[in-house]
Amino acid sequence: MEKDQKILEMSSLLWKEALPHISVDSVVFGFNENQLKVLLVRMATGKDWLLPGGYVFKKENLDDAAQRVLKERTGAERIYLQEFGVFGNTSRSEEYFKQYEESLWHKQRFISIGFYALVDYTQVNLEIDHYSDSCEWKSIEEMPPLAMDHQEIFDTALTVLRQQLSYKPIGMNLLPERFTMSDLQHLYETILGRKLNRGNFYRRIMRFDVLIKHEDQRKGGAHKSPNLYSFDPDKYHASLQGLDW
Repeated sequence: MEKDQKILEMSSLLWKEALPHISVDSVVFGFNENQLKVLLVRMATGKDWLLPGGYVFKKENLDDAAQRVLKERTGAERIYLQEFGVFGNTSRSEEYFKQYEESLWHKQRFISIGFYALVDYTQVNLEIDHYSDSCEWKSIEEMPPLAMDHQEIFDTALTVLRQQLSYKPIGMNLLPERFTMSDLQHLYETILGRKLNRGNFYRRIMRFDVLIKHEDQRKGGAHKSPNLYSFDPDKYHASLQGLDW
């Protein structure tokens, strides 16, 4: 009852500050222990899991709204965000808010702009806000059921990410600062869900011209120590924007 009252109070406040009928939802990917993970939140009013999202303030750009919401959830700043879709089916939230009065602002039809984000798993400080009681990383192989149409949003984000791997150098925000070519290939294989030919992968990655090869090598193991690489930040971000070098 107390939680329901908080939602009603926040609804009244947001009605004054935010745009009606527009929201942002983000699929936040992180890479840890050789698993691709996604950030989910569980609402305080039930046991449903959702993607982190929020509303757009009246004097706020869409990208800024998505960045703000993720900073509130994760504490991470300068997150790489990619808009990937718009979701606005007529009944996308009716079932979720069925216990509330029809006049509740949250219950009205919302069109959501979908973003996917790539973050450094080790730099994320998970936050819980007024609406949620849990914020956790989940492996994409072991995800719980998602409320509303958030499964569709997640599936679309993962499909777009996989498609973009063929022409964008994804990885800077998912790997440590220095990594081996095997580390990078394993990341791509985890995202794609299949094995890649080592030689073909190396040639394709090097065509992006975004890697810096370091003189020092990773130590340990019986075989020749592998070379270490890092991303050239300027070339990396230019490549993501589709610029040629």
